[in-house]
This record gives sequence, C-alpha cells and structure tokens, in this order.
Amino acid sequence: MKMSRRRRTIAAHLTNAQQTAAMLTTFNEIDMSAVIDIRKRRRENFKERHGVSLGFSSFFVKAVIGALKKFPRLNAEIDGDYMILKDYYGIGIAVGADEGLVVPVIREADRKSFAEIEQDVRTYALQVRENTLPLDALRGGTFTITNGGVFGSMLSTPILNYPQVGILGLHNIQE
Repeated sequence: MKMSRRRRTIAAHLTNAQQTAAMLTTFNEIDMSAVIDIRKRRRENFKERHGVSLGFSSFFVKAVIGALKKFPRLNAEIDGDYMILKDYYGIGIAVGADEGLVVPVIREADRKSFAEIEQDVRTYALQVRENTLPLDALRGGTFTITNGGVFGSMLSTPILNYPQVGILGLHNIQE
C-alpha cells in the first residue's frame, strides 16, 4: 500500500535522525505515587471545573519544561555546525494514529495551565482519530514526549524528532 504524504514525511525525519544524530538512551525509574495521589484526590473537581480529565500528560509536560529551563541545551535543535537554543517551549506529544505515531505540538506550553495542556492533548488525540489534524499542528516542536506505556511497554529507545536534540520516552506505570 502506498504511504500517505504525512507518513512519508515522518519516515524521512526518523531515518534522518537515525543517520545523523548521535543518540543515547538512558533508563530511569521514578516514584509516581505523589502524582497518582494528586490525580486521585483532585480528579473529580478538576473535571468539573475544567471539563477535561486530569491525566498524566500535563504533569510530564510541566516537569519537562522545568528540566528544559534548567538544561537549556536540551531545548535546542541542530542546524549544520550550530546548536540553536530555543527560548520558547513547543512540546511535541506523540499520539497514536492508524498509520503510526504523529507528534502534534503544544505551543507555548510553559505558559499553559494543567487544564489547558490536558485540553490540547485531548483535542489533538481527537483530531488524529478523526484524521482532521492540521499540518501546522506538527510544526514548531522544541522537545518531544512519547508514551510507550499506553501499549504496556516497559522499555524502549525512542527516535529523536529531528532536528530536536532530546525526547522523553515514558513507559508503563506499575505499583
């Protein structure tokens, strides 16, 4: 079957990243009990106030932004001999589609509330499912988060979203 234009573009970007970037993967475990507890205690009130569920995405987006501010070279892109440091935060969130993953971007993520981030994630997931995601939603990312945990994965080595220099791969949460 012939690949769609979007799928061909994504494949070209991933292949380019594998051929040109010096990639390294590290694996770390974290204690999620505090986040799980907050979600449990505030879930109903949050949904009532904001009309959207309090998921894990907003917690990870906020944590990533904190890390990017502390380590600004991770919020960069490679352009030939130059590393371009970004002073804005466009966080790509990988979303599963019938034809594979796509990575829409939450723009100005550092300025958004938990509710706004969750709403963006929900909107993008719906647009991906309905195949109505605008092409512009895939542009402008400075760092990507992908979540193999939704498929039960415990470990993976995510491929960079070139020309970005970093990607956070999340995995299954277990007690």
